[in-house]
Amino acid sequence: MALMHSSSSRILSQRSCSSFTKTTSVSLCQIRGSSSVEVFSFLNMKHYSTSSTDEFSSSKRRSRGPVMQAKKSSEGGKQEEGRYKHTVDLPKTTFGMRANALVREPEIQKLWEDNQVFKRVTEKNDGKFFVLHDGPPYANGDLHMGHALNKILKDIINRYKLLQNCKVQYVPGWDCHGLPIELKVLQSLDQDARKNLTAPNLRAKAAKFAKATVKTQMASFKRCGIWADWSNPYLTLDPEYEAAQIEVFGQMALQGYIYRGRKPVHWSPSSRTALAEAELEYPEGHVSRSIYAIFRMVSSPPTLGGLLDDFFPDLCLAIWTTSPWTVPANAGVAVNAKLQYAVVEVQLSIEDIPTSSGSEKRRLGNVLKEPKKPFLIVAFDLVPTLEAKWGVKLIVKKTLKGSDLENCRYIHPINNRECPVVIGGDYITTESGTGLVHTAPGHGQEDYATGLKYGLPILSPVDDDGKFTEEAGRFSGLDVLGDGNLAVVKLLDEQMFLIMEEPYKHKYPYDWRTKKPTIFRATEQWFASVERFRHFAMNAIGHVKWIPPQAENRISAMTSSRSDWCISRQRTWGVPIPVFYHVESKEPLMNEETINHIQSIIAEKGSDAWWNMTVKDLLPDKFRDKSADYEKGTDTMDVWFDSGTSWAAVLGKRNGLSFPADLYLEGTDQHRGWFQSSLLTSIAIKGKAPYISVVTHGFVLDEKGFKMSKSLGNVVDPRTVIEGGKNSKEAPGYGADVLRLWVSSVDYTGDVMIGPQVLRQMSDIYRKLRGTMRYLLANLHDWQADYAVLYHDLPMIDQHALYQLENVVKNIRESYENYQFFKIFQIIQRFVIVDLSNFYFDVAKDRLYVGGATSFTRRSCQTVLAAHLLSIVRVIAPILPHLAEDVWQNLPFQYTNNDGSIAKSVFESKWPALNGERLVFPSEEIDFWGNILELRTEVNKVLEIARTEKLIGSSLEAKVYLQASDANLVSRLQDMCAENNGADSLHHIFITSQVEVLPSLENELLESIAYTGEYLIQGTNKISIGVSRADGSKCERCWNYSPQVGSYVEHPTLCPRCYKVISDQPLPAMAAVS
Repeated sequence: MALMHSSSSRILSQRSCSSFTKTTSVSLCQIRGSSSVEVFSFLNMKHYSTSSTDEFSSSKRRSRGPVMQAKKSSEGGKQEEGRYKHTVDLPKTTFGMRANALVREPEIQKLWEDNQVFKRVTEKNDGKFFVLHDGPPYANGDLHMGHALNKILKDIINRYKLLQNCKVQYVPGWDCHGLPIELKVLQSLDQDARKNLTAPNLRAKAAKFAKATVKTQMASFKRCGIWADWSNPYLTLDPEYEAAQIEVFGQMALQGYIYRGRKPVHWSPSSRTALAEAELEYPEGHVSRSIYAIFRMVSSPPTLGGLLDDFFPDLCLAIWTTSPWTVPANAGVAVNAKLQYAVVEVQLSIEDIPTSSGSEKRRLGNVLKEPKKPFLIVAFDLVPTLEAKWGVKLIVKKTLKGSDLENCRYIHPINNRECPVVIGGDYITTESGTGLVHTAPGHGQEDYATGLKYGLPILSPVDDDGKFTEEAGRFSGLDVLGDGNLAVVKLLDEQMFLIMEEPYKHKYPYDWRTKKPTIFRATEQWFASVERFRHFAMNAIGHVKWIPPQAENRISAMTSSRSDWCISRQRTWGVPIPVFYHVESKEPLMNEETINHIQSIIAEKGSDAWWNMTVKDLLPDKFRDKSADYEKGTDTMDVWFDSGTSWAAVLGKRNGLSFPADLYLEGTDQHRGWFQSSLLTSIAIKGKAPYISVVTHGFVLDEKGFKMSKSLGNVVDPRTVIEGGKNSKEAPGYGADVLRLWVSSVDYTGDVMIGPQVLRQMSDIYRKLRGTMRYLLANLHDWQADYAVLYHDLPMIDQHALYQLENVVKNIRESYENYQFFKIFQIIQRFVIVDLSNFYFDVAKDRLYVGGATSFTRRSCQTVLAAHLLSIVRVIAPILPHLAEDVWQNLPFQYTNNDGSIAKSVFESKWPALNGERLVFPSEEIDFWGNILELRTEVNKVLEIARTEKLIGSSLEAKVYLQASDANLVSRLQDMCAENNGADSLHHIFITSQVEVLPSLENELLESIAYTGEYLIQGTNKISIGVSRADGSKCERCWNYSPQVGSYVEHPTLCPRCYKVISDQPLPAMAAVS
């Protein structure tokens, strides 16, 4: 029994299913030709399935006759001998069932390239310009699956916009400077070669490496079917690009946004350069050596009125730090003015402190082992926590506010300097530590800000390699993250300043390239003052369309909390910061004249000129007589500044491009990378964002949800997916379209998964879609546009099919516009592959093959098939361009555009025009045909029982009885039984020979039928179903049963329909001989 819910708002095909839920997980039940029920879940993208029907074969209830002849013909097999075989209109097409993608896709790509299709379509389109600005991938290795996901998403959008008559401008780009490429070059050289390597030679080798990588990556992108202006890409190493970058830098400098200062920055000892936040990663599992230490107080300010005098000289400040190596640079201790602090007496030392599992042991310092213990100042709220952690009793002697402690003085524990207690900010909390923060302005952002406020010295006794300098005294030469850290802890303990040492697991910044820890270190660097234009950036973010919407929150949070941008790097391979320094005073020389002069030189000769030319030649005329007093700076710009100025170097300079871009599309990590660097430079110069909309996608994981890595052996290589691996059975070559189909199937706004099982499922879906397209092509082999039947003259089944098609095209267009490609995949999967194959194509075969070559019923069906072919091929073209073009090149007819031109490529055909006439299909008809489709499913169930019990073989051997109590329904069903248009009659829809509708009173007749069932419409109107053997004899030509077979002397084996077809279509002379 099937319970049917019908609604006039239903716009997709009513599936051949006894029931379906309202969730997005759709069950495809009672699929013909399939022995089991397969389920496709649109939420769990790990599982895919479709009906298992072959392209030209019918379901097993119609396993012989003209349909089998059609299948044999399509496979090149010998047709069954028969008098009427030449009157059967078999499908014909040159379009192969097998994609043969490894051969055919490159042929199609060559067709596009030879005919300049992308360029020609763009030039011919007369709609608005559409600019998707390409975020440059890094030119330092082969493509990975993340690259493929990114570029295919962009290509889907661009191809859709082409079909929408837009002038699409897409210039691919590459990021060619920076440390990764420099390291690749250095790693390729032996030790002696590295020592003798000059800066110009290193830059030449880096440029050669980058250009070779660009060439390799470009070929890989092309193989994915990506359309772009490949002849004119932008490379950040091109002189014109570098000159535009210098121009942006100069404009920011002249507006006061660029400054030089000594402040702490993320420093990578392993790379020997400063890093931006976007160049850091925070791996799990980092363990720091943390300590609780004490600094002995020597005085309190008069404002305390002697409140602490009773505790001197044994009063100490208790601090906690996860970086003991910064203690030599200590310049103060910061407290929170709003917190309450306590003077505590330490009692009852317990030496056996509880330890954590494994090697994470706590160790008490010597000071707690002494008989006489100091008085400590700690945050009042942390007293119980510290008692438990240290294993001591803390007796509160006095309490006071943090503001009271300001200007207390203590002795530095290592160099005996007198230092102050200062007021810090809200970063001082009682969540951890002691509530007092050891402050080293040379080694921390908050420390630096607090130090500036109080004029504290900015000490940073650490060199480029992360080792202590001579300024650190006895620690000189020691690695701050290794032996230097240990030495500081040891000294503090020996001097009775260490309370406890313990491991501390937390997130810590690592260099994303070398995968080694970084440090905060004060150095002379160049900065962009984000603070000066942050407000404008935050305002601009609100005027951009972010997809998904939560992306706005992410970039807003990152931009609002961002400190000034360190844009200088201590490397050779990059664009130089165009500054000269006075040899003696070290004062920088950088003004409008010097910047403009250097920009003009770089525009002509490239940034190599900075290293190859003398200071005299690099300076403008008015400064050349003083050239001996200056030297060139050696810093290069942050690569994020390189790529972040692409809006100026590309959008602002190339013909056909415009600022701002319509769209940026990159991975979600670019909220702190390219999206942000582009935003900041654009706001500083243009006052607005460089993009109107931004789409972000997640990362690619393996099909189990794990991050891909070579060590795990779970890396999915796009090249292997397309071309296959060494073992073709384990790693078959699927072609680019299967990979593109996968991209369309996933919700890219989160992380996505891919692996062998997913690819097999995608390949299966692709194969079935290809079969659908082949069915359409093959049954239109004799079609011409002027054969089309007017819409209002079509049978109702055909009008309903076109109504469904129109809604599908409309929904797909809406999904393209919203960049929701996974919804398009679902619609194609559900409607094109399943619904059409399971219903319309199934019932159409009789009309197409035996209805008569020029008959109304065949022409009306072909009218519907032509509409489906021309619509489906165009709506799938952005996602599956090779398949779509292959279909288009095998069209059995020419397609003419509205302007009279012949569309030689599918991308010259434009998006299917909206046909409003089809959308006005009456709501009552929508409901009725939905019920008919559900009724058909229940009829099939009863037919299957009759087949199992050997009553019938093929469904054409059956007669179906329907009995209903609703008079209106009975009348409509009887009308359909009497329908003679060869399409709307119930026996055609059920693929049986006869259908009889019984009045409700004839229960006895139905009860005498062995095989029955029933169907409920909206839970109330019951239709009883019965099946018996068909009346009459079998027609030799169409295999339908009819009592009138034998009525025609000259054709005694034909039914009336076939007799009429043969009469209108005489047999060939040889075929007529019996």
